[in-house]
Formats: sequence, structure tokens, C-alpha cells
Amino acid sequence: MERVVVAGAGLAGLQAVLALRGQGYSGELVLVGAEPHPPYNRPPLSKAVLLGDADDPTLPFDAAALKVDVRLDTTATDLREGELDTDAGRLAYDGLVIATGAEPVRLPGDGAIYLRTRDDALALRSRLQPGERVIVVGAGWIGAEVATAAARHGCRVTVLEQAATPVTHALPAEVGRHFAPWYAAAGVELLCGQRVAAVRPDGVDLADGRRLSGSLVVVGVGVRPATSWLEGSGLALDHGVAVGADLLTSWPAVVAAGDVTARWSPRYATRIRGEHWDDALRAPAVAAATLLGRDETYDPVPYVWSEQFGRFVQYAGHPAPSDRIVWRGDPERDPSWSAFWLTGDDRLTALIAVGRPRDLVQGRRLAGRGVRVDAELLTDPAVSVQATVAGLAG
Repeated sequence: MERVVVAGAGLAGLQAVLALRGQGYSGELVLVGAEPHPPYNRPPLSKAVLLGDADDPTLPFDAAALKVDVRLDTTATDLREGELDTDAGRLAYDGLVIATGAEPVRLPGDGAIYLRTRDDALALRSRLQPGERVIVVGAGWIGAEVATAAARHGCRVTVLEQAATPVTHALPAEVGRHFAPWYAAAGVELLCGQRVAAVRPDGVDLADGRRLSGSLVVVGVGVRPATSWLEGSGLALDHGVAVGADLLTSWPAVVAAGDVTARWSPRYATRIRGEHWDDALRAPAVAAATLLGRDETYDPVPYVWSEQFGRFVQYAGHPAPSDRIVWRGDPERDPSWSAFWLTGDDRLTALIAVGRPRDLVQGRRLAGRGVRVDAELLTDPAVSVQATVAGLAG
């Protein structure tokens, strides 16, 4: 393999470069990125950068030492077997890593801010001034983090959520409802059951005909894989680049990793869209191994974290609708608590931990092993999650 091209210069693209070199690939290596910036970390954009605690999320990267031809401000535009088209010309490849990430879901209308890039975060932060009337559309992970930062900067903040409770894309109402009081305690107005029909530079139009005014509108209603440039190429897509557990696409010598993928999970017998930092960090090593002819698979228990309203929230797993929820602590009175999803035979499939990182680490490990737990012991915060499997058959 004489030339490998990595399309996408975010965390997943950088990790692919590091993995290829680390696993012994010595041929020509080209990294193509649509942004003008070298690879950087995205999670701080809605956290430390927006809060003003950090300015530069750039990742350590020595292109010369790695012998990587870095082509920034260059966008992938089309693909055919053996050739990648970009807005700066055509690149032949023997192996290709697709890591073009995701892009925000956009609402009808103009004038809203969508937080995805470093430039987006810095531009938004400059407008978060005391007294500004900020409308945030979406009470998911990103919406809550934007609201946290805006409130910290002294803005008057209203969050609009179409569903009845926050974080409905990931959590059922019986869990998500416990997030709602955090908004009021931070001085943020949360309005659930409000569908936005259109956004404007000075506010939003609601589906019921009302209009809300604001000096700034930020939309955070999710992302979708950045695959428009692949449509018509013949590469298999399924709400993302379709890959197996080895991260190989439908074409030979083409792998994909990070937010752009819809990977097959043998663990859950379905396709998983990770869309989170953990996948971008870990999956590229398997993609590189597959490209280099090694037999490896990537099938972890999914994981995401959020920092909102002074709380550290972690979620891991992929629960089924039939799973029941067991509580550890009382969300209505305890500052830290966890909730666990269990199957009918008490196997742990998912958990959310608020201010209890040890619960998350141990619970995610148990979910990965598929072991049975003692549900009664699990409710006791004084008992470690790991200890709840004592004496039970896996």
C-alpha cells in the first residue's frame, strides 16, 4: 500500500494517522481537512471554550515527525474506487480512511448559530454578553451546555424543547424529567413541548403561531453524518457510512471511523451511530488495523458525557425498551445519583451517572460483560457497583 489518504482532520482523522504510523505503515500518508485549523478537540467547544476557560483546543500533532502531508482548508467532494475528489484537486489512494465527522441538523430560516467548529464557538462566545436575550433550541447535551455557558456570562436564557422533557434523544421521560429543575436553579427558562417552525436572527417562530424575540438564537437539535459528498458514489450508506465491526466499508481498502459511521454492532445486533468523542478517539486504531490487513473489531459499550449546570453527567450503554430502571440515590434530593437499565433477568445494559464517575466506570464494564447483578444491592450507594455481582453466575 503506497498511499493512504485520511479524509477528515478532526480527532478521528488524527487518531487514524497516529494509528497507521504506530502500527507500522511507512508509506505515503495524506491528511485532508475541510477547516483551516489543524486537528483539535471538539468537546471543549461547548464547555471550556464557550465558558471562557480555554481558547485553543488544538491537539498535539507533529506532522513532520509523522511524515504526513497535511492539506487543510480542503474539502472532500466525491469518491470513486481509488480516487478521492476534493475542491483542490484529485487524490489517488491505495487505502482510504473516511473520517469526515458530522454536521448540525438545521432548522428552516436564517440567522441562527450552530455550534460545531472552533470558529463557531469563538464567534458565539464573543456574543454572550451580560443582559443578552439568548434563545437556545434543543435541551439535549449541547443545548444544555450552551445554556450553561450563556447563563454564566450573564445572559437571559430561554431553552425551547419540542419534547416533554430534556435529553429525549437518549433518555426516557422518567429519567430526563430530573434534568429540568437544573435549568431553573441556574436562572434559565426551560419551555418544553415547544416546536420551532423557523429561526430568525432576532428570534424564533413557534409552530403554534407565536413569535419569541431574542438577540441571539442558538440551535442544538442534533447532528447527522457528513455523507452528502458520498451520495451517488456507490459506497453503502445507512444513516452514515455503513461499516462492519471491523470498520470496513462496502469497498475494499476503504474504512471509516468516528461520527460519520453507522457501524454494525454484534453486541447489540444493530447499527450504532456513536457521534461522540469516545468513538473518535478509539475506533481509528481498529480502522487502521483493518486497512493494514489485521483482524480486529470495534464493538464497545457506547459512552458520552456532558458538563451542565455544575454537574458531571455520564451515560453508557444501549438499553432496550423493555429494560426496567433501577435508581441509586434520589434525583429529587441527592446532588449525585445514578440509574441503571436491567433486563428481565437482571443483566445491566446501560446506566447514567450524575456526579458518580466510579459508578459509570464499573457499570460500563459490567454492561460490557453482560453479567447479572443484584438489583437490590444496586440501589444502595454505599455498595460499589462491582460488588453487586458477587455470588451471581454471569
